[in-house]
Amino acid sequence: MLKDIFSNNKLIAKLAKNDFKQKFAGSTLGVVWAFVQPVITILVYWIVFDKALNQGTQSTKAGIQAPFVLWLSAGIVPWFYFSEVLSAGTTVLHEYNYLVKKVVFPINVLPVVKAISSLFVHCFFVIFTLVVYILYGFTMTAYILQVVYYSFAMMVLVIGLIYLTSALCVFFKDMAQLVNIILQVGIWATPIMWNFDAMVDRIPHWLVVLLQLNPMYYITSGYRDSFISATGFWEKPGLTLYYWAFTLIIFAVGTHVFKKLQTQFADVL
Repeated sequence: MLKDIFSNNKLIAKLAKNDFKQKFAGSTLGVVWAFVQPVITILVYWIVFDKALNQGTQSTKAGIQAPFVLWLSAGIVPWFYFSEVLSAGTTVLHEYNYLVKKVVFPINVLPVVKAISSLFVHCFFVIFTLVVYILYGFTMTAYILQVVYYSFAMMVLVIGLIYLTSALCVFFKDMAQLVNIILQVGIWATPIMWNFDAMVDRIPHWLVVLLQLNPMYYITSGYRDSFISATGFWEKPGLTLYYWAFTLIIFAVGTHVFKKLQTQFADVL
């Protein structure tokens, strides 16, 4: 599977570019819509939580105070990427069924195409968030480079999940709706709109452990460590080892299921 991905890197890049363009083909503003919706979402959450509910500044575990809009942005930007890729990737085999039916086409690259396609917008929002932080007077340290590491870690996780969900979606079409429901719950189960560091001493220990088992907790807190707290991923070895063990297991299971079922895809689709 990995060999096919690396040997078809040019094909993946071309398909990802076309996939990104096709999402907004025919609309007046085109790819601008890819950036408008996330910005509006952040503004809505900012108004509701900061202005209406008076959340104000948020304090990190390192004791650093950050305005709510900055604290929110650092956590929600990776979630935008994760949720978009998982949602779109689950139905990728249905979307590209004309390629699946081609005998010579390497269909196992299609899940990777979705991950690369959404990476364009993700990179823009990382840079946009960085600029906003600088405008607010935050000094960026070398820890900001960790965003590359956390982005890569998130990509490996979501690609593994897509291999699993896209293969199952061919035979169980309700998988797409199930994934969307899980994502709706997941955004609240992940500390994006609420401050986990401020609540950790007020909730039961078993609940703390349960919330940390969510792999996106590692990613969102990692982005905040990079932008705000200046904390290295090597400073939390337990979570890092757990995340990669979980991610590699998901990747192995996902690719195994995909490979076992792919001979039947063309017949079902």
